[in-house]
Amino acid sequence: MRKLKLIIQVLCCSLLLLACTPKHHEERKIEPFTFTNQEGQAFGMNDLTDTVWIADFIFTNCTTICEPMTAEMASLQKIFKEKNLNVEFVSFTVDPANDTPEKLKSFISDFNADLSNWNLLTGYTQAEIEVFARDQFQTIVQKPASSTQVIHSSNFYLIDQDGHFVKEYNFVDGSYVNEMVKDIKELMK
Repeated sequence: MRKLKLIIQVLCCSLLLLACTPKHHEERKIEPFTFTNQEGQAFGMNDLTDTVWIADFIFTNCTTICEPMTAEMASLQKIFKEKNLNVEFVSFTVDPANDTPEKLKSFISDFNADLSNWNLLTGYTQAEIEVFARDQFQTIVQKPASSTQVIHSSNFYLIDQDGHFVKEYNFVDGSYVNEMVKDIKELMK
């Protein structure tokens, strides 16, 4: 009787843990979008088909984290190129009323980035990017009425070739790079 009770408890705990396990990345797919890149051209999910990509959220008037994030993305771009990993980079502005394509292009020019595989996107309203970030990346974007600054994530997001969300990485933790490279290599098998 005691063994049966123990087996039932283990089974119940296992089922509970299984129910709390995060969903597999294929269950969370980024919905189709088309916005405007730093060249003033339409860019969206159709341009990312069959491509692994990294996304982040930034804005050009940011006084805190955006420049370090963009410098880190430029560093990732170089690392992936050296490792022969074909990855696209997508930065969504969280301040679309101010970040025109021209402003985004000027901003990125300070980082020696290769724009052949990096698109900085605008061309939506503040409300649209707040909903898009929440629904597609499960992250917050919020522009308080009393501030020029925008509250947003400082994470990088890995998306697979089919547009499925795979993982997010905290760029402040330097150990994420090796993990991201490993994850990308796994996706490209």
